[in-house]
Amino acid sequence: MIEKIRTLVQKYWDVLSYLFFGVLTTVVNYAVYLPVYNLLHLSAAVSNIISWVVAVAFAYVTNKCFVFKSADWSQKTVLPELAKFVSCRLASGVMETAILLVTVDLLGWNGNIWKLVTNVLVVIVNYFGSRFLVFRK
Repeated sequence: MIEKIRTLVQKYWDVLSYLFFGVLTTVVNYAVYLPVYNLLHLSAAVSNIISWVVAVAFAYVTNKCFVFKSADWSQKTVLPELAKFVSCRLASGVMETAILLVTVDLLGWNGNIWKLVTNVLVVIVNYFGSRFLVFRK
């Protein structure tokens, strides 16, 4: 039984570790956003930009090291990798904002539910972007 579990974990390691570090990235995002917004009283947009930058930096390092096990830290590898990673994250961030704009701001649907829906979509889009565009083997 334990061997079956070990085999499954090894087979799906990149997905499982991506989800784990995706949750941690979300925690980092909110851990930065909340104090910047509530304690420093910066606008929500500025607070979100700051938290997005920190979360993307955290996600890049954890994805590179632990999820996709990309060990090459040479400038030749990191610069294009980082550019593609940030581009993918920027694309999913724009997608998330557009969905929330339409569903919550324009249609008046529940913002909490749609934030959760968009977070799930963002995790999926970011996984495939990272897997097939950024950290290709």
